[in-house]
Amino acid sequence: MVSRELMRESRRTMEKEDFLDDVHIRMLRVSEDLRAIQQALNCAAMQAPSDPELMETLCQLPEIESLHTLKSALDQMRHFLWFYMQVVTNESEDGNQLRQTLRDQPPLGNSVSPRVVAAEKFKMAADVALLQYLSDGKVRKPN
Repeated sequence: MVSRELMRESRRTMEKEDFLDDVHIRMLRVSEDLRAIQQALNCAAMQAPSDPELMETLCQLPEIESLHTLKSALDQMRHFLWFYMQVVTNESEDGNQLRQTLRDQPPLGNSVSPRVVAAEKFKMAADVALLQYLSDGKVRKPN
């Protein structure tokens, strides 16, 4: 009986490690893709002023929409990563509280789970931060 539990625990640990390995590989791949996209866009931006055809192509609706989609996805990811780092590291009191509630078992009965309460608290914080970012973005200078 004990060996079965050890085997299950070992299997769960391996599944977590495989999951984390997959995420790590995906992050490396996405990071490399972003570098390549940045380099290609940089080259296009440098060539466009002297190449009217390239400038016209870059200003067409599909290219502009693609840029807006990429920018939106990167903005969302940046905000998510900020909150994720707060939760994973010990940078905030709310992060400690959320980690603790995630470790706890959900209560029995029909009462609201501490997980739901903590998730709602972070969702509201994320919404507030996004609104603050959007309102500040109008007066910020680009990097």
